[in-house]
Amino acid sequence: MAKEQSLKAIFVAYNQAYNEEVLQELESLGQRGFTKWEGIYGRGTSDGEPHMGSHAWPIENHAILAVVDGDKVDDMMKALHDLDEKYKDLGLRAYYWNIKGTI
Repeated sequence: MAKEQSLKAIFVAYNQAYNEEVLQELESLGQRGFTKWEGIYGRGTSDGEPHMGSHAWPIENHAILAVVDGDKVDDMMKALHDLDEKYKDLGLRAYYWNIKGTI
């Protein structure tokens, strides 16, 4: 088992149009590792149009999961929040939680 340290998982679901910007934000903050999914579907909690990849709702989402050092999480969340504020209509959500251990 790896030595316990302050690790956080950040999950980011976002409009496919954000793809380059989200990856650039992670890289600019020194985050190398991540897992990415494409063709993710969803609908915002209170507003925004569905992103279903269909004829009626053609937009799709992407998602990234990254495990980061705990001291970087605030900077990453702020950068993602600022990106979301810049293009409010596109849609971006980010969440983080504690990682108990790794192998």
